[in-house]
Amino acid sequence: MNKLKLVSILKEQMNLSKPEAAKVVELFFDNMAETLAKGDRVELRGLCSFYVKKYKTYVGRNPKTGEKVSIKPKKLPFFKAGKEMKLRVDRQGNK
Repeated sequence: MNKLKLVSILKEQMNLSKPEAAKVVELFFDNMAETLAKGDRVELRGLCSFYVKKYKTYVGRNPKTGEKVSIKPKKLPFFKAGKEMKLRVDRQGNK
């Protein structure tokens, strides 16, 4: 599923215009990204959570040359599936 499909589903099920549905989807993802950028956690109970993991500087290797490279500190978003989502996916996969 992509954003366009999500907009389409929202439009049909909530009886919204396409621009209204697109605005709802944009607001949701923009606010989620802003929250993660601040270092806060986003939790959708039973479904999933998103959080930011911080990495310190470390020495890595260039895969082509094998040369040692210093990797700068960074923050990356992570996704963790909730119990309910895991059960739904498992049930669908076993049919």
